[in-house]
Amino acid sequence: MPIPAQHVRETVDAYLAEHPDEKDALSALVATLGEAGDSITSRKEFRGHVTAGAALLRPDGRVLTIEHRALQKWLLPGGHVEDSDTTLVDAALRELAEETGISPDRVEPDSGLPLHVDVHSIPANPAKDEPEHLHFDFRYLFRTTADLVNLQEEEVTAYSWQFADMLTAEPLRTRVMNATRQSLSGHS
Repeated sequence: MPIPAQHVRETVDAYLAEHPDEKDALSALVATLGEAGDSITSRKEFRGHVTAGAALLRPDGRVLTIEHRALQKWLLPGGHVEDSDTTLVDAALRELAEETGISPDRVEPDSGLPLHVDVHSIPANPAKDEPEHLHFDFRYLFRTTADLVNLQEEEVTAYSWQFADMLTAEPLRTRVMNATRQSLSGHS
């Protein structure tokens, strides 16, 4: 059974309670959630749909990035929610394992709240009969001591462990850097 709209709504509410200054940035997500209901997690919901990503942090302060084959961009591991996912954290963890081969038992979730929720446009893909649409990307922080990566080559062409200050998107960059400082100082 797909992740219900109620779980997405509760996650958004909890996130906005922590980051009230992002209410305007997430207005398209809140509006689409109200209109789409439970189809918000379906990749066929072209007003916009939920995706899940993972910021995987090692103790040395490096975060895993992957080169996405179709988009030809360096991104965090992540992707579409599947019917088998029970929570957004589960979806992020599954995507991380699928794209990088890093087993979920080698990864520790930082918290049940997203580190960042990003709203971005995805270009039309005529080959898949997909119009331009929005992705509502729930990005979760995970910690690991693993560094062996086994890429899913259908979607991912390369990977790199980057220092968090190499991330360009804000507020993700600042939040990962803060988590890095906590790791390096021994607090989690």
